[in-house]
Amino acid sequence: MRSLTYFAVLEPSENGGYGIFFPDLPGCYSYAESLEEASAMAEEAASLHVYGLEEDGDPVPSASTVVPKLDIEDMIVLAVKIHPDIYRIKHENRRVKTNTTIPMWLKKVAEERNVNYSQLLEAALMDYLEIKTPAVV
Repeated sequence: MRSLTYFAVLEPSENGGYGIFFPDLPGCYSYAESLEEASAMAEEAASLHVYGLEEDGDPVPSASTVVPKLDIEDMIVLAVKIHPDIYRIKHENRRVKTNTTIPMWLKKVAEERNVNYSQLLEAALMDYLEIKTPAVV
């Protein structure tokens, strides 16, 4: 299981929250309402950013091994450990909504018989695509 550790910089905002950025992950930003929330938000932001880079085929930046020096007072540096492979599995196996259209009469019959549309569509797609077991990415 891969793990990567990046430094997150927490910048206090005027309203009491924290802006979050990563010197080693350009374009990766987040925000937290409190210091307690900042660690979770930083981990989510870095995980999603690395996932996006990998999906696009872009290189994943190496993490610095030295704590960045900051010129601005009140900033906090936080080491954030992420697990890209675990994040990928969770992200790609999350449930998403998909709209479909069917004839009204069929919908009425299905509702009378308490059909679970999500289960039925998932099973039908797996059968149609000849997938024997759910994919674990």
